[in-house]
Amino acid sequence: MNTPVSAHDIKAAWPTGFTVNPRVSTLSRDLIDGFRNVPVPHASDSMGRHTGARGLIAYHGDQSETICGPAVTVRIRPGDNLMIHLAIMTAEPGDIIVIDGGGDLSTAVIGGLMRTSALARGIRAFVLDGALRDVAEWKEGGVGAFARGNIHRGPSKDGPGELNVPIACAGLSVMPGDLILCDVDGVVSVPAADAETLLVKCRAHAERERVINEKNRTGQPDWERFNGLLRQKGCPV
Repeated sequence: MNTPVSAHDIKAAWPTGFTVNPRVSTLSRDLIDGFRNVPVPHASDSMGRHTGARGLIAYHGDQSETICGPAVTVRIRPGDNLMIHLAIMTAEPGDIIVIDGGGDLSTAVIGGLMRTSALARGIRAFVLDGALRDVAEWKEGGVGAFARGNIHRGPSKDGPGELNVPIACAGLSVMPGDLILCDVDGVVSVPAADAETLLVKCRAHAERERVINEKNRTGQPDWERFNGLLRQKGCPV
């Protein structure tokens, strides 16, 4: 494609195996910004302690911050990155591209050239259930990269694939437009409809941890708290 692709351009009929839907955006900028200081473990704890991606590695530099933004979802044939290129061209600044690559590690589907395009377009991160390459370039930072592994072998560009559809990525269920939250501890996906309520829970969780941490700094055992937990289990304390 020689010209930028708009949401109107991608509504036409596509051949079997290809699905391309418009980008989904329901999260306000203020709400997204509210999550920038939320550690992923706080969000995970506040969502029941059983959610989050598994097996992904952070490859980018600048790992001290929380990365958050709306999901642009991609499902690819393992080893093929045609639809990831389309995702980069149609994403907007602040988006996070989340890719169901089937966990395949035989072929890298994102690399340094795509990183350059993502930087220019303001894409915040890639979350990939698959492999990347050009590790040294990702370490320069500027765009997040979470992947299952890395390998030098390059991809094909034949398709098929799907853009902005429900996907599964490394144990995450992700809908287009969901809030993706990433840091060095991992990646979680927050349903867009739950994001506002979750932010309140995360702030309350942070305050509880602050209080506990202050007690821990004294070096004194918190007998009251843990004896209470043990008594709930029927232990004679």
